Amino acid sequence: MRRTDTDTPRSEPDVRRAELAAFLRSRRERISPEQVGLVRGRRRRTPGLRREEVAQLAAVGVTWYTWLEQARDIQVSPQVLDAIARALKMDRVERTHLFALAGTPDPAPNGPCPTVTPAYQQLLRQLEPIPACIQNSRYDILAYNRSYARLLCDLDALPREDRNCMLLAFTNDEWRASIDDLPKTSRAMAAKFRASMAGHLAEPAWKALLKRLESESAEFRELWERHEVVEHTSHTKLLRNAEVGLLHVEHVNLWLSPGNGATTGPRLVSYPPVDAETRVRLERLHALAEASDEASGEASAAA
Repeated sequence: MRRTDTDTPRSEPDVRRAELAAFLRSRRERISPEQVGLVRGRRRRTPGLRREEVAQLAAVGVTWYTWLEQARDIQVSPQVLDAIARALKMDRVERTHLFALAGTPDPAPNGPCPTVTPAYQQLLRQLEPIPACIQNSRYDILAYNRSYARLLCDLDALPREDRNCMLLAFTNDEWRASIDDLPKTSRAMAAKFRASMAGHLAEPAWKALLKRLESESAEFRELWERHEVVEHTSHTKLLRNAEVGLLHVEHVNLWLSPGNGATTGPRLVSYPPVDAETRVRLERLHALAEASDEASGEASAAA
C-alpha cells in the first residue's frame, strides 16, 4: 500500500504551529466586528473577524498574519503575540495558552500569579512596616507591600515585565543607587542567577531574561562569563533610600515550596531592621507610602 502524506508523523514544531493556527482561527471567528468598533456591513459572510481586520487591529502585515493562521514556519515575537492577544480580546487563560503554543515567554502576563494566594497578600500587608515581597526563582517580583514598593525604587511606576530584581539590579539607575556595595551585590546576583538557571536552561522565559540582561548590561555580560555560582543565604545589608536615608537590614528568604528543594521555587523576601534607628526609618517610609496612596486615591476620585 502506498504511503500518503497524512501517514507521515509530524514533528513537535509542526504540531505546535497547527495548534496555534487552529486556536487563532477559533478566537478570530468568535469576535464580532462590533466588539472591536468595526462596522459589520451587509455582505459579510465570515463568522467573526476577517484576517485583514485582525492584522489591522494588531498592526501587523496581512500576509504575515495569514501565514500564521496557515501554520507556516515563520518567526513570531512576543510583542506581536501580545498585540494579537489584545486584538482578539483574549482573557488570561487564553493568553497563557497562546504563548504556550508559540513557545514564547509572555512579556506582560495578565492577572495575579497563581503562586500569590490571598493569604500571602495578607501576610505581606501584616509585615508592614518591614519591606517584603514574593519572588520566583527567576527573580520576578510577583507581589509586594507598600514599604517594599518604595524601598529601592518606585516599583508601581514600572511595567510589570520590568519588575524583576535581576533587570533592576543591572539596568535601573534608582535601584542601583540604593545598593551600598553595588559591585559586590551585582557579582553575587549574577552568580545566584546562574545557579538558579541550571534547572531551567531550555525554558523560553529564562532564555528571554538572559538575552535581555546580556543585551542591556555590559556589567552583567562580564560577570556572566565568570561562570560563578553561589547559594542563597540570609545576610545583613546596607540600603540607601532616597527618602529616609541609610537602612541597616537583614535580608531574609522564606521558601514557600519546600517540596521543590531547600533553596528553589518561590520565596518571601523580607528586610527586618537590624537596629532601632532603621526601625524608625522603615516606619517613616511606610507612612510616606500610605500618604502617597491616599493622595493618589483622592486624585483618582476627583477625576
